[in-house]
Amino acid sequence: MLAPIRFAETSFARSLPGRTVDPTAIRKYVTPLVIPPAMPPTKTKRKFDYYEIAVRQFRQQILPPGLPATTVWSYGSVDHPSSFNYPAFTIEARHRRSIQVKWINDLVDKHGCFLPHLLPIDQTLHWANPPGGKQHRDSNGTDQTPYRGPVPLVTHVHGNHTFDYSDGYAEAWYLPDASNIPKGYAREGSFYKFFKKKSPLGHDWDTGEVVFEYGNDQPANTQWYHDHTLGMTRANVYAGPAGFYLLRGGPNDLPRGYLPGPAPQVGDRPGKRYYEIPLAVQDRSFNNDGSLFYPNSRAFFDGFTGPYAPDSDVPPIWNPEFFANTIVVNGKTWPALGVEPRRYRFRILNGCNSRFLIFKLVSNPLAPRPAPAVLPLWVIGAEGGFLPAPVSLDNLLMSPAERADVIVDFTGLPVGTEIYLINEGPDEPFNGQPGTFADPATTGQVMKFKVVPLTSRDTSTPPDRLKLPAPSPLGAETNRRQVSLNEQDSAVLPDVGPVITLLGTVQNGAAVPLKWDDKITENPALNSTEVWEMYNFTADAHPIHIHEVQFQVLDRQPIDGNPRPPEPWERGFKDTVIAYPGEITRVKAKFDLPGQYVWHCHIVEHEDNEMMRPYHIGPIPPSLP
Repeated sequence: MLAPIRFAETSFARSLPGRTVDPTAIRKYVTPLVIPPAMPPTKTKRKFDYYEIAVRQFRQQILPPGLPATTVWSYGSVDHPSSFNYPAFTIEARHRRSIQVKWINDLVDKHGCFLPHLLPIDQTLHWANPPGGKQHRDSNGTDQTPYRGPVPLVTHVHGNHTFDYSDGYAEAWYLPDASNIPKGYAREGSFYKFFKKKSPLGHDWDTGEVVFEYGNDQPANTQWYHDHTLGMTRANVYAGPAGFYLLRGGPNDLPRGYLPGPAPQVGDRPGKRYYEIPLAVQDRSFNNDGSLFYPNSRAFFDGFTGPYAPDSDVPPIWNPEFFANTIVVNGKTWPALGVEPRRYRFRILNGCNSRFLIFKLVSNPLAPRPAPAVLPLWVIGAEGGFLPAPVSLDNLLMSPAERADVIVDFTGLPVGTEIYLINEGPDEPFNGQPGTFADPATTGQVMKFKVVPLTSRDTSTPPDRLKLPAPSPLGAETNRRQVSLNEQDSAVLPDVGPVITLLGTVQNGAAVPLKWDDKITENPALNSTEVWEMYNFTADAHPIHIHEVQFQVLDRQPIDGNPRPPEPWERGFKDTVIAYPGEITRVKAKFDLPGQYVWHCHIVEHEDNEMMRPYHIGPIPPSLP
């Protein structure tokens, strides 16, 4: 078993260095929750909606008033400057109505010069590596110092059923159209021109931008969009670029009025009340000047000070996980929301880099853990759409990148009642075992709900009486494959690890770890229905995301034990699943679009250091880069 060896004191047990904000000094529940508006389209045409969306750098008040603003990146409509916000505005999509998006890398200053990264980038990982030029892009570098050049980006709409040239492939990144790109730098990734040639919209791609299309031919569901650049996703997403993409309508949705609503739409009047609200929950740390804190050395994780790569196999900057010390919801630390005594629909995203969250509604946020729940969380949907039936839970476990469609019923609560959403997940890697809780004074709290007077009658259906659209069956299994999840310690330095995280295959019950550049081993036939058995040979749980598909969780079992069924809230379609340590997790999916995709761990620190593999649906073309 390839399990990690961890130093006694690792990043999740250490206080942050000086010049960082003490999270206990940040006032809680003094900032109203921001409800992200709908992203305005650039054009609405007969058959599709067209957006021009850029990533830009700006300052935003994330900490409470009286503390400094924070420089972040995020998306916005180039035709609507006020739409740039962290998190990004929500893209509203309709079933079988296509959306085309020109995704623009606009990380340049007012003079047109590139903006360097806000955070430290490890150049020794297998990453985009623009300084390597055309010959050595998308490879390991040798420079131990943080990268300060132009930033590559490529956007992935997570959970969308789309062709490979619009999926945001990790090696299809591109630099901004800056005036001072250093000579010899690669301006785009290895797959950029391949997909430009393949895409029917490739003629609209240009320097610093691409045009992707989303057919929206899948069941109504909760998606989100974020950067997916090779070896840089952890830092790019931590800097801010992420937003919801909500698909509505079609035979797998409910008619208007059954569920709490409305949600924000383009053209809403100021002050409109919403009863469907997206919640992007993330953890962040801050320097005293308001800037984002992210570790700039491996020493932050375990105290190891070198030798570093390329003089050893230990990356100088990369941390295997990072657990920040504040909770941010929709771009505000510990916000508050006034709720009427009625039902609300919350689209919840765990947008953390490494942190697993366990949500619970309580009356006292500082109560000893585990705290008693005062209201249930009614889960009606997962990543791929509705569950077969609503599930009432006292607590809801969510790994990074998972989404949950949840109803909370505040009906009957007296005006002035305060309910707190807390987190009972750990401040360390999650291994599936109970009893380790986040700090109740900081990361153990999420947001507050305060009951305000009712302004209109609630006509939505109580969750215990909801009849949800039945998920479509997948059909018979046509193939089964075994894959592995692995971490490795240093091969040259004793007791240092992990230094790399990997996916791979399984042969005779043993792991065969593979790197990103190794030969493709997952090659489903077009329109095949496969079962993937994920063997987790590590000490921690991993959220595994497979691009292009929505899958069903079949079961889990200890590697030497008996299977058990999926959790009640996992019985709809999903695109991200928790694979527990020492267990086999089985999922079933139909692979119905040809092309080159990826599957990976969504602990993005892991993804960025080899825990991502390409896979190909259908015959692999000889022209593949």
